[in-house]
This record gives sequence, structure tokens and C-alpha cells, in this order.
Amino acid sequence: MTQGTWPYRAIGAAMDARTDPTAEVRQMTAEPNDAIATAARIRSGEISVREVVEEAIRRIEKYDPGLNAVVATRFDEALAEVDRGLPDGPLRGVPTLVKDLDADVAGLPRTGGSRLFAEARATRDSEVVARYRRAGMVVLGMTNSPELGKNASTEPVLHGPARNPWNPAYSTGGSSGGSAAAVAAGMVPVAHGSDGGGSIRIPASMCGLFGLKPSRGRVPTWPYSGALASPVTAHHAVTRTVRDSALLLDIVAGPVPGDALGAPTPDRSFLEQVARPPGRLRIGWATAVPGGIPVHPDCAAAVERAATVCRDLGHAVAEVTLDYDPAQVMAASGTIMAASLVSTVDRRSAELGRQLRDDDLEPFTRVLLEHGRTISGVQVVEALRAAQEAGWRLGRQFADHDLLLLPTVAQPVPLLGTLDTTRPETIYEHGTTFSLCTSVFNVTGLPAMSVPFGTDGAGLPVGAQFVTDLGGEGLLLRLAGQLEQAAPWPLQAPGYAQG
Repeated sequence: MTQGTWPYRAIGAAMDARTDPTAEVRQMTAEPNDAIATAARIRSGEISVREVVEEAIRRIEKYDPGLNAVVATRFDEALAEVDRGLPDGPLRGVPTLVKDLDADVAGLPRTGGSRLFAEARATRDSEVVARYRRAGMVVLGMTNSPELGKNASTEPVLHGPARNPWNPAYSTGGSSGGSAAAVAAGMVPVAHGSDGGGSIRIPASMCGLFGLKPSRGRVPTWPYSGALASPVTAHHAVTRTVRDSALLLDIVAGPVPGDALGAPTPDRSFLEQVARPPGRLRIGWATAVPGGIPVHPDCAAAVERAATVCRDLGHAVAEVTLDYDPAQVMAASGTIMAASLVSTVDRRSAELGRQLRDDDLEPFTRVLLEHGRTISGVQVVEALRAAQEAGWRLGRQFADHDLLLLPTVAQPVPLLGTLDTTRPETIYEHGTTFSLCTSVFNVTGLPAMSVPFGTDGAGLPVGAQFVTDLGGEGLLLRLAGQLEQAAPWPLQAPGYAQG
């Protein structure tokens, strides 16, 4: 494929050189074999649930040894559930995987990628997983995550690194990197993810997938306290198609009784939104990141391509300067996450009835923990106040623009080892680079999505990020559905063709 592009449909003269895809890309962008299509084939009787699940198991067993995306499985249990009969939900029979971090599958490990939790097992399903099951989905296992989510690359000591299906020498991103690798390799059509600083959007960008981070409070985090104790984290999924993301959001959205916070209720289903014309949108785009941190030309080019496609689709597109203070955002995010880490570790130590051992945590996590122990309650309150101030500053830009467009990541996909938590100095040098453009929308709670928009110089995917005001997932999905038609992306990584 030509560096920096994939085939566009004819939408204007700017795309004239990109309308003749190769045979491989024709196959990868053909009618999607996504979750919705799979469920439809099952309902029609074209294929049985057991056949679908057995094929997913076969693909996991074939491809995962080279990718290390899946860290725990329940194949026999899943097939037994199929044989007993599944709920007649909208995705009955569709196989999926759940990220091994802040989401539990009864009977499976809940390690969070950490040796401290290596022996922990879940006794019940998280609410998100329970809603998947009620929709008829079949959970096949858990996916790889960096230790307690504290890395933009999935390279935990406990499980070893997840590898990118586009090139296994490279990172999948983090922290939903195992889920992204599994979906990009076609093991399952969709997989659960969570996003505390970009952890859905970064892997989506690096693995060529669609990744939506919902508004704060849209998806329940039970039994893990979310909106107040960890307000930066949101749960959803990585998917190959926009419509799958929308339907999954319909399935999991909505508070549980007693939740302290909920996002505004939409006026129609998210799946309906995908097919609705978005109208003429005002889109402000930027390739420069506040604070002067450089953006790689390949990442800037993805934004410029996205802006061109939006303009050719009739939207009003104008370059803007993003209004937030990255130092303030990163300080607020770091304070909130470090304080939360102390609570997580201390609770686990109490469960185990012992003090921390030297090999319980990776060196970088240990550094964050020790920093967290120095944080006062007043500093946490100040961080929350700074988060709200950042939201207000960004919110003013939505008076003139319906959406903002910026890079998902500031640098191309890194080689494995670039973000090595056993060498904290590598995280200090590179870590902020890969979350700089995403964490601000965790701190502010705004919905954001990464859309595949080309490849970098190494032939690895690059995403463009769109953001809107709180509760605006429907608007994001309407635009995403339009972009998916105008500028389709490969549905799987090269070499992992469907079938």
C-alpha cells in the first residue's frame, strides 16, 4: 500500500490517485464480517453459534502464539454455554474477549497485568460483561494489559509483550493493546477495552481499528468505583466497524442503581445514529499540540487527510489552536491516577495480609506508587479542580466548532521496548508523547474517537482523533459512519484475512 494512505472512494479530485485498491485491500475492505453481520448470519440459520465460536477459538489458537494478545481462556466453558442456549439478544453467538484490567469475568484471573494480582480470580462478572452476556455474546477469555494500565504500550512483565499484527516487532499501544491485537488479527470481531489516558484510542490508532471513548458516566464501571474514585477512566471497546461500536455502546450504556454520575440520555439509539447524515458540521482541526511538543509528520498527515476528506464531504473545516494547558492536564491526570494506584495497591496488600515484596510491582509502577504516597487530599482536590478548568477551556471551543480534530498520538507506533516499565527512564522520555493528545479528554470527560486514516513510514496504522462536547457520542458516530463510507479502512491487518 502507498505510504500514508489507503484507498478512498471517489469523493473529489484530491482523492484521484487513491481509487484503485489492490486485491488484498479489496478483500480487507469488503462487506464486513463484523459482529452485526455475524449475528445476522446466525439468526438466518446460515451458520450455527457453535460454528462461529469454534472458528474464533481456532483463530485464537492459530494466531495468538505469535501475538500474545490473550492471557486467559475459557473455551470449554464457552462451548458449554453455547450448548445450553444463549440469551436471544442482538449479538447472540458473537464471540468476544475482555480486557484483563478493571473488568471481571467470573472464574477467570483478574491480574491487571501485575504480579501483585497474579493469583487473583474473579468471583462475579463486571456489569459490562454481564450486559455482553445478556446481549447473547460469548466471552472466550481475557486480553493482555500493561501493569495496572500505567503504560501506553502493552508490555507487562507478568505476561510478556503483546505484538502488533501489522508488524510483531512493534507495540500494540496500551493499555487495551491485547484487545486491539486480537481484533486486528480477526480472532474476534470486537473486544472490550477501557480508557484512562487514551487506552482505547491509542491501541485503535496503532492497530488500524475504530476506537471510541465514551463520555464520563456513559458506561458503568461496577464493581470498580469510577466516576468519583477514578474519574478519568471509561469503558467501551475496540472494533473494526463503526456500527459494531455503536451497537455495543447501546448494549452497555446506562447507569446501575446508585451510580453517582451518568451521561446525558441520547434521544435515539447509537446504532441508529451511524446511518443518519451528520449535516454540515463545523470542524476545527489542529496538528500542533499545546506546549510545543513535536508531532511527527506522519501523524500530522493523518489529521490533514482527515480534514481533506471532511472538507470534500461538505463540512466547514478550519484550522484552530487548541485551548488547554498540557502541563496542567498531565499534572492533574498524574495526581488522580497516582492517588488511585495507592488505594489499589494497599487494598491488595490487605487482601494478601502482607507487605509489598520487591518483585510485586514493575519499577515504573513502584515509582508512581511512591509518588502517590506523597500526595495529599488537598492536592487531589486541586487536581480535580484543574480537570474541570481544562474542560471549561476546551468547552468554549465548541461554541464555534461542533467537533475538534487532532492527532490520536503525536508519534508513530513505537518498537517494543521503547516504553519499557522496567527502565523508568524510558517512560519519562517517551511516555507523555503517546498520551499527550488523548489524556486531556479523560481528564475532562469528553467523548473522543480514533478513526484509521492511513499508515506511517513503516507501514503501520495512524489514527485521527475527533472530539466533541459531553454527551455527543451520537454526533461522533454520525460522522464516523460517513467517514467509513468515504474513506474505508482495512478490516484486519495484512496476513490475517477473514476465513
